[in-house]
Amino acid sequence: MKFKLQPPRYLRYFYLTNLFGTQRTKEILKVNPTVVQNRVEPEQVKIHVFDYDAETVQEFSYESIESCYPYLQNKRQTWINIDGLKKAEIEQLCSHYKIHWLIMEDILSQGQRPKMDEVEGVLFCLLHMLYYNEESQTVETEQISMVVGEDYIISFQEFPDKDVFDQLRQKLRFNKGLIRQRTVDYLLYIMIDLIVDNYYLVMEKIGERVELIEEDVIRGRDKRSLAKINKLRKELIVLKRNITPVRDLVSSLMRSESDLLNDRTTKYFKDVYDHTVQAHDLCENYRDIMVSLQDLYLSNVSLKMNEVMKVMAIVTCLLAPATVIGGVFGMNFDRIPYLHNAHGFWIAVSLMLAIPVWMVWVFKRRGWF
Repeated sequence: MKFKLQPPRYLRYFYLTNLFGTQRTKEILKVNPTVVQNRVEPEQVKIHVFDYDAETVQEFSYESIESCYPYLQNKRQTWINIDGLKKAEIEQLCSHYKIHWLIMEDILSQGQRPKMDEVEGVLFCLLHMLYYNEESQTVETEQISMVVGEDYIISFQEFPDKDVFDQLRQKLRFNKGLIRQRTVDYLLYIMIDLIVDNYYLVMEKIGERVELIEEDVIRGRDKRSLAKINKLRKELIVLKRNITPVRDLVSSLMRSESDLLNDRTTKYFKDVYDHTVQAHDLCENYRDIMVSLQDLYLSNVSLKMNEVMKVMAIVTCLLAPATVIGGVFGMNFDRIPYLHNAHGFWIAVSLMLAIPVWMVWVFKRRGWF
């Protein structure tokens, strides 16, 4: 049988930050939007376009950013999805669509807080899609930016291999629902709603881990429960950081007086707002449970320590009479009572046994064990 060693898997334990699990903490807390990030630009940008109205839909795939220019004023509803962000191409597209440079900076930034802005007649929404990595048991995020103009939505994603919009694409292709009968503000609602609904799938995975850790803590069978609790609390920080601001984003859309948002669409955002509030409350519930589990774990450790100390104290008390009797009759004096008595040894041994038995009876009667 041949064994294949994986050096990266074992060498990571030579770094103290990995050994104690602090690398994840650095990743979570290393957020500074004022610092220019060294973004690794993709080799290729993938562009997917849905151009539709109530009767027809056209679907295109491009690799050149110039292919998006004709959709600016074609009198149809257009969704342009760009996977992969290259600074030069994003600047060209924003210049053609007259998107403000502040919005362009937010699109190219990393670690931004979810928000909604309205700049020069264009709506801009930035939030994060969440995914659960089963292998590393961590919550991964992907920033998505959505620019809403007259009759078009441009969405910018960082990675082409992750997406939550497959259901939306199917509805557009087969004319399901009201998407193709409504304007792009309704499409914006569907996109945000799918992102928020995906939050619950991630929280279900977190909930399963919470249940497993709770079972381990109650049964006391895992000595690494505290480390697991601490690791899971870090993932809850990621959840809360990305879910809570979405509530303010949707609330801003509901209060917006932009001409790009129809009054009949505003009521749909109220539904997304309710889902976001519920997701935030669920995240807070998980956080409270983890705090309670940490307290329960520490209480169990203290209880076990108290049990050990109680047993040691009882054993010490039971051996004390024998120690005292042996010490008294072991003194180096010429005259000690019963020193030359033929039954002196058996009398001492009897006392050494009788007194602990009597002490056990007293302890039991008082309920000490």
